[in-house]
Amino acid sequence: MHGPDPDRRYPLTGAGTERLGFLKNFVTNPRIVVGDYTYYDDPEGPAAFERHVLYHFDFIGDVLRIGKFCAIAAGATFVMNGSNHRQDGFSTYPFAVFGNGWSGLDPQESVFPYKGDTTIGNDVWIGYDALFMPGVRVGDGAIVAARSVVTADVEPYAVVGGNPAREIRTRFDAATVAALLEIAWWDWSAEKITRNLCAIGGVDLEALRRAT
Repeated sequence: MHGPDPDRRYPLTGAGTERLGFLKNFVTNPRIVVGDYTYYDDPEGPAAFERHVLYHFDFIGDVLRIGKFCAIAAGATFVMNGSNHRQDGFSTYPFAVFGNGWSGLDPQESVFPYKGDTTIGNDVWIGYDALFMPGVRVGDGAIVAARSVVTADVEPYAVVGGNPAREIRTRFDAATVAALLEIAWWDWSAEKITRNLCAIGGVDLEALRRAT
């Protein structure tokens, strides 16, 4: 065997294991793209995830991208671009949306702030109730502490926390981070990953480099 089947909804068996699932097999929105082996753990079950992707309107077209091998705790919430209001006038109220004589302002997409797609890298650990604002990018290997509010991009292998989330520390020195990003073990085949689990979970960079 070469690890669990990423196309299986529930990778674990036994009582209570229905709360954890490989997320890509539960999302139904084509503008939520999730990589293999990324899991979501929620007492309400993995199907609850999409309820935490907010203001994700089709007419805007933004995408939530989540990489491979991410661990996402219950309550992680992603606020998408449909939440944004204009800030250049005296009022932020979206009058034009409601019509009925209130359509004097043109409700085109271009007049609303747009931050782009939200992107979570590979091997990212997202803690309980973390909140992500529109358009943020979280680098590979990062850790987002529980109940953090992520309003800006997170560097690869950084640990962030707080409201707004700030970098607490980096997991490794810059040279090691660069090497890990180049190795990109999450793109290896399942067979190669299985053969090298100790190197992936360890701290011997040369062993990871020598992996075959």
